[in-house]
Amino acid sequence: MKQNIILSKKSKSVSGTVQLTGSKSECNRALIIAALSNGKVRVENVSDAADTVTLAQALKSEVGSRKSEVTSNSEIENPKSEINIGPAGTAMRFLTAYFTLEDGEVILTGSERMKQRPIGILVNALREIGASIEYAENDGFPPLKIKGGFEQKTDSISIKGDISSQYITALLLIASQLPLSLTLKIEGELTSKPYVEMTLAMLQQAGIQHQWEGNSIHIAKQEFKQTTLYVEPDWSAASYWYAIAALADEAELFLPGLTSYSLQGDSVITEIMANFGITSQFKNGGVHLKKEIKPLLRKIFDMKSCPDLAQTVIVVCAALGHDATFTGLETLKIKETDRVAALQNELAKIGVKLIEKGQVYKLDCSEKHIPEKVFINTYDDHRMAMAFAPLALVIHEVEIEDYMVVEKSYPAFWMDLQKVGFEVKGYGDGIAYYAVTHLD
Repeated sequence: MKQNIILSKKSKSVSGTVQLTGSKSECNRALIIAALSNGKVRVENVSDAADTVTLAQALKSEVGSRKSEVTSNSEIENPKSEINIGPAGTAMRFLTAYFTLEDGEVILTGSERMKQRPIGILVNALREIGASIEYAENDGFPPLKIKGGFEQKTDSISIKGDISSQYITALLLIASQLPLSLTLKIEGELTSKPYVEMTLAMLQQAGIQHQWEGNSIHIAKQEFKQTTLYVEPDWSAASYWYAIAALADEAELFLPGLTSYSLQGDSVITEIMANFGITSQFKNGGVHLKKEIKPLLRKIFDMKSCPDLAQTVIVVCAALGHDATFTGLETLKIKETDRVAALQNELAKIGVKLIEKGQVYKLDCSEKHIPEKVFINTYDDHRMAMAFAPLALVIHEVEIEDYMVVEKSYPAFWMDLQKVGFEVKGYGDGIAYYAVTHLD
């Protein structure tokens, strides 16, 4: 049963320390690497995001055991299993590739929305390599019937660069375990390049070398080394605190564990939010945020390398009445929801339009108004809930639909808001249950 919450903030100043969970993006990659390494790679600071928990559970399933763990004289054949990863998009992409290397057969399925999210490009690439994958329902979409263990047909494939970087990452993660190695040829401009760079950097930490020349990435067959992958706190989660600082009259926040040399592409939020007067000082083992009053000048924001920040930045601009222009939003329509449509619907509640012209999106704040109260639909999308929550600094009451949706990436979000002075009112026993289950 979905339950809503109401946010309010009497004081328009914000201060405090917020300890963020481990990066979902890093952790999901680290878990696949650890599973492929046959025990050589350990993962520390594992994220408590629901997506990561789902992925970890799937990797522990009966079909998720490495072939090398089965004795040579064993005649045991893994039975067919069904794994439901719910709304976890990263898990769907990464596991699709991972299970092609495993013994047995698995049906990989998900939520109704997941069954509407395309995966044909990744499946075609894996089939070209030699994997056995069938569509259990509709061509091009989950659920998938994956038969593990295959004879590699080619050591080189081409894949479009302007698609989800998770398709590319899924292939790179398994490349070193393929008998003939693998070369990926990227066609066109690479979208979300920092996420591909993150994948390669984490593989390198685990001993897997690569060559990236021009539009080709080559990974030879090789073994993982003994290592520990430490997962940095989540910069995507940090972005909501930057948004809060941007909409506050005064703000001083400390986010422990974040570094200026992060692998996460979303760390670019420090540069983006500098335009809104938010300074980032890295010291004492984390980043200190401080609000400074300055004129807002930047008009164009390219989100191609950091699409998960788009909702956050767009809502901040709308709340401030800043008629900004956005590019690089191509992948937003195939996320947990059609995020472009969702933004258009919810921004209309404060009189702001997000106008789409080709691949350029412009905010029109000419009719912006600040109501006493506003209700925000979340569309089963965690980022919609968290991107609109900072509006409680400019609107008296913000009601958020289905507060539990944030568990996908940042389960402690509402509790952290409470810690820095936000009032969080829940319907029924929902918020009480949340508090009980998330307090140490």
